[in-house]
Amino acid sequence: MYKSIEIIKLNLTYSQMKKLILPLVTLLLFSFSTDTLKLSDEDRKLAVDHLIKTRDEMSKLLHGLTEEQLNFIPEEDTWSIAQCVEHVAISENMIFGMLQAALQTAADPSKRTDVKLSDEELLGIIESREKRVKTREPFEPTDKFGSYEATLNEFLTKRNQHISYVENTEDDLRNHYGELPFGTIDGLQIVLFMSGHTKRHTDQMKEVMAHKLFPKGK
Repeated sequence: MYKSIEIIKLNLTYSQMKKLILPLVTLLLFSFSTDTLKLSDEDRKLAVDHLIKTRDEMSKLLHGLTEEQLNFIPEEDTWSIAQCVEHVAISENMIFGMLQAALQTAADPSKRTDVKLSDEELLGIIESREKRVKTREPFEPTDKFGSYEATLNEFLTKRNQHISYVENTEDDLRNHYGELPFGTIDGLQIVLFMSGHTKRHTDQMKEVMAHKLFPKGK
C-alpha cells in the first residue's frame, strides 16, 4: 500500500513536471527559431543604407537635366540617360520579383555553402563598368511607363517601398536564394544586387554626361 501511494505521487509529480517543462521547451525553441529568422542589425543597416545611397545619388545626378540632355544618345547602340532610368526602373521591379520568388520556398540553411561571393564581392561585380553586358529583352527600355517623369516616379516609388520592406521585414533573407549567371546568392544579396545595379547605371549616366557632345544646360 505504501509503495502504491509513492508510485502515484511519483506519477503525479512527473505529470505535473511534464506540463511545466513542455511549454517551456516549446517557448525556448520558438524564441530561438524566431531570432534566427530575423536579419541581423548589421545586415539590415547594410542593405538599407545602400538602397538609400544609390537612390539619392541617381536622383541628385538627374536633378535639373533638360529634355535634350536626358535624350542625348552619345553613340550608336548606346542608351540615353532617360533610357538608363527606364532600364533601372524595369530592373527594380524584376530583381525584387526574384526575391519574392525566392521567399516562396522554405528557408534552407544547408545551402549557405552554395553562396560563394561575399557581399562586397557581389557589389564589386555588379557595380563595375569594366565589363559591358548586353541586357536581355525584358529589361530593354521601350518607353514602357509613358514619359520620363512617370518612369522616374515608378523607380522612386518602388525603391521607397523596398527600403521600407528591408527596414521592417522578418523574412529570413540569408537562408533564401536566387540564381545568377555567376552563381547562387542569398536573399539579402538579391537586395544588394538590385541596389548595386542602380549604382552601375548611375555611373553609365555620368559617362553620357562626360561625352564631348553632351548638350549644355540652360
